[in-house]
Amino acid sequence: QVQLVESGGALVQAGGSLRLSCTVSEGTFSSYGMGWFRQAPGKERDFVAAINWANTTLYEDSVHGRFTISRNNAKNTVYLQMSALKPEDTAVYFCAAAASGSYSQRWYMYTYWGQGTQVTVSS
Repeated sequence: QVQLVESGGALVQAGGSLRLSCTVSEGTFSSYGMGWFRQAPGKERDFVAAINWANTTLYEDSVHGRFTISRNNAKNTVYLQMSALKPEDTAVYFCAAAASGSYSQRWYMYTYWGQGTQVTVSS
């Protein structure tokens, strides 16, 4: 069974940086499209960034230029490097895998999900 495990969430001051990791067990990681989503308290789960099997990337407008998504197929891991963090970035961050290999801003296009990791940005 494919499992996704996120790590790297923490409490950080505004302006700081964090790197989230998501490791995928089982399956053919190199063929998956991978995405990061986030959910703040009382809000819907929102798209953050995605990368397809060919390393083409897609970002939500508010994180473009501050966040970078990347993948290491040898380690079955996708990363989200976050910099210039703002209090509004505070949320639980979820990793997702699309068996289609594509990327999408739509959560329902993803096949597998992790449990999430908390990112808190203090002002």
